[in-house]
Amino acid sequence: MNDRTVGSGGSEGLRRLSTEQADDRYGGLDRLSTLELVEEMNRADATVPAAVGEALPDVAAAIEAIAARLEAGGRLFYFGAGSAGRMAVMDAAECPPTFSTPPETVQAVLAGGERAMTGALEGAEDDTDAAREAVEARGIGAGDAVVGVSASGRTPFVVAALRAACERGAATVGLSCNVATPVSEAAERAIEVPVGPEVIAGSTRLKSATAQKLVLNMISTAAMVRLGRTYGTYMVDMRVLNSKLAARAVNMVSDICGVPEDEAEAALEKSGDRVKTAVVMLMFGLGPEQADARLEEAGGHLSRLLGS
Repeated sequence: MNDRTVGSGGSEGLRRLSTEQADDRYGGLDRLSTLELVEEMNRADATVPAAVGEALPDVAAAIEAIAARLEAGGRLFYFGAGSAGRMAVMDAAECPPTFSTPPETVQAVLAGGERAMTGALEGAEDDTDAAREAVEARGIGAGDAVVGVSASGRTPFVVAALRAACERGAATVGLSCNVATPVSEAAERAIEVPVGPEVIAGSTRLKSATAQKLVLNMISTAAMVRLGRTYGTYMVDMRVLNSKLAARAVNMVSDICGVPEDEAEAALEKSGDRVKTAVVMLMFGLGPEQADARLEEAGGHLSRLLGS
């Protein structure tokens, strides 16, 4: 059964959420000049990083649980609706080109499906049946991790997905921008980033979405760092898909190995445009197969072979 008021308390429950409240500071927003208006928005946005900072211990704990599942061959799923879900889709979509993860490793499930990516399907966030069916259809289980993303912290689609994932033994994380929410209660771990009232009351595509983007950046990036998909500041598992990325790969190999760019380019060509393989080839005087074997012994962690 679909439930439009999961953990919400109806309109009164909504009114109590900090993200829904009207802030007197913005009462005259429509009478400001354009410059004054954007200055107010900028001041509001500047408060978000500090709010995220308060949640960092919870973010770190969630990342460690997620990285452990990924390292063991599990998958990471984001569930969200509306703006929060679109933030999750964007984060998941960046993982294959940035870290060479298979498309199935990090997935985003958006309430309403692909149509909701470019158009508002507000009713989709109430579809709890669709959430449970999505968990089942993807075979989510004990080896996987699920992050539910909801600014209000009470989105029925997200709450239902987290509950279903918990029942199947997955590691679950609830990310919201309010405190003591149904999303937090439904998950094993909660990340709460209370950003306070929005410049436009209830418009959680503003500060709330910014906070969610920052936390999702941390989750995916830090998890991939833990898995050895970076070396220092370099995205050494990057897929070379265009001329810009080809030039970036040459620069990385050249910088890490301390060799001229033409030598780095030649190694990349022999390695099949795989940065880590090219680096190991140059640093140890190996062929591609031998370099791959050395990397496999190190669990794919270039730092274990090269040190700091």
